[in-house]
Order: sequence, then C-alpha cells, then structure tokens
Amino acid sequence: MTAQHHGSTRIRRTAAATVAGLTAIGLLSACGYGAKSEDKTSAAAPAAASAAGGAKLSADTVKIGYFANLTHGTPLVGLKEGLFQKELGSTQIKTQIFNAGPAEIEALNAGSIDIGWIGPSPAINGYTKSNGEALKIIGGSASGGVRLVVNPDKIKSVDDLKGKKIATPQIGNTQDVALLSFLNSKGWKVDANSGAGDVNVVRSDNKVTPDAYKSGSIDGAWVPEPTASKLVTLGAKELLNEKSLWPDNKFVITNIIVSQKFLKEHPDVVEAVLRGSVNTNAYIKANPDKAKAAANAAIKEAAGNALEAAILDPAWADIDFIDDPLASTLQKEADNAVTAGLLKKPNLAGIYDLTLLNKVLKEKSQAAVADAGLGTK
Repeated sequence: MTAQHHGSTRIRRTAAATVAGLTAIGLLSACGYGAKSEDKTSAAAPAAASAAGGAKLSADTVKIGYFANLTHGTPLVGLKEGLFQKELGSTQIKTQIFNAGPAEIEALNAGSIDIGWIGPSPAINGYTKSNGEALKIIGGSASGGVRLVVNPDKIKSVDDLKGKKIATPQIGNTQDVALLSFLNSKGWKVDANSGAGDVNVVRSDNKVTPDAYKSGSIDGAWVPEPTASKLVTLGAKELLNEKSLWPDNKFVITNIIVSQKFLKEHPDVVEAVLRGSVNTNAYIKANPDKAKAAANAAIKEAAGNALEAAILDPAWADIDFIDDPLASTLQKEADNAVTAGLLKKPNLAGIYDLTLLNKVLKEKSQAAVADAGLGTK
C-alpha cells in the first residue's frame, strides 16, 4: 500500500476532480517510508546467455516498474537476488522506481515500462480510464500489510474514533477507501471529498505522517507498511489490522500488470517474468530472513536509507507474498470505492488474464488461481 508523491499538487487536483465527477477511482499511495521523491531508472545486472529454458526470448529488453516499498517485496527481492534474470536469460531487465501509482500507469501507457507491480486502485483506474485497453492484471504479489494505528492516550477502542483525526495516504487511495468503508459500516458519515465528518479523515503523505503524529495534528492513521510500524515506534498502538476485515485474512495490496501491447507481442517474456515472480515468492517463504535483508538492501539502494529493525521486522512479518491476485477482493475494493462516493461503478470485465500465471503454476504442480469472473473472455 500502500508512499511519497512526485508532483503532489497536480495529483491532488486530479484526485479532487475524480471525486467531484465520480468517474474514476482515486490514486495509490504506496511508496515506502523514507523513499526519495523522484523516479529512478536503472539497469539490471548483465544478462545470462539464454533464458532458463535455453531458447532466446522474443524481446531484447523488458522494462519493469515497481516501488521501493516492502509491499513490493517480490520485485525488490527477485531483482536483487537475480531470480528474474535467471528466467529471462539474455533479455535485459531495465527497472524504473515510482513513488505513486498514477505515474506508473502513465509510464505503462507511454511504453516507458512493460510490466509493473502496483496496487489495486491505480490498476482499476488505469483499466477503466482506457476502456479496458491499456493493461491486464496478470498475477498477484502481496496481501496485507495495512493497519490502523492510533494514539493510545486518545483512542482505546473503535468507538473512540468519533471526533478524532485519522490519516490516510491520499484521497481515494486504497487505504483511504478502506477507512471510509469501515467508518461507513459503523454508521458514521464522512464527506469523501473533504474528509470532514463524524471522524475527520486527513490525507497525508506517508513520509510526513510520522511528524504529523508526533506533533499531535493527527490521532492515528490507516496506513500501509512500513509507515504503520514507524508510527508504532513513536508510541502508537495497533487498533485494527485490515486483514481482520477480509475472508481468510487476505486482500490484494500489490498486483502485477502488463501493457496489453507487450503481452500480445512478447508472451514468452511475460511468462518468464511471471516464473521469476513465482520463484521469488517461493524463495521469500523458504528464506524469510535472507529475503527480508535483500528487500531492505534494495530499498537502501533505491531510496538512500534502509529501514531500522524495529520498523522492518514487524512490517515484513505482516505482509504475505502470494501468487494469487485475490481477484474477488479487487472487486470488493472497487465496490467499497463506489459506496464511499469515490468511484462510478466500473466495468472490470476482462481486467485479468491469468493464462500464463496458471501455466507456470501448473508446471510447478500448484493449484490454478481464479479471476472471479473478471478474466479475458
């Protein structure tokens, strides 16, 4: 979840227009605490002679986008450990790091990246704004990693939220929608545009939320990791883990998307990336400490500073790295945005194409994943 934003003024104007017109879901805020504000482009390590299967793939280069954020642990670890390059062989990886979902969608639309790790809200937004022509969700990556943490001196129970100021990363982003939906379920009224109401929702970049908490200008925050764990180090307490609101404690926080053009022209490359993703998630599960260290090292390289153990350890433990995109929860998140008044009911039919992912899973004798009826017809 997901988070800092480049061009925040422009993004706020876009978000406000979105709410006023009820035409598209809000923006994702998912970059990690302490990350730099600018995008960064880099090339991966030198490629191997051939792909894992031995045959040269159809593209010389694949451009991959992601955030320097723990909920993007799959690309952080997989790129750092060479697990993607192993599958891609002589196909070179070029990476670009983003600070906000809209910028990544723009890059995908412009052809600056081919494949990206991104949260559910901008994936929905990118799909619906393009009338279903820009992208496909081709796999899952992460679930969880979002908590409501509060000042324990002011808030001891959910009932105490009334009249308090609770931060979310950005108007209409994934966590903002979740908080608004939760408050609505409790019978409280909040204006989605201004955030004013029975509970005051304050939109605050994750990089400044810790200072806002320390100053007392907010009483808590519904935020992704590692911001939630950072607030805990400042004295906040967990009031609610968003996992508890979802069946089986699972909900999508990070997807894998691809441009439809690249998918059509280079399905072998997309398959290789997905194989690398599945292998990386297996590596994370088998080597949690090594994977955590690799992710933190990648964050330090990208953002300039690593996360301290008091933040890294609980944040990493709260995120589940999975191949299943949890399609039914994407639909539910869209429905919640509609209820909150942030989204006109979208047509998500065809947003998923899980054909290649299921091929990879079958090779590994793993169960196929479902698209909740939103797959390519």
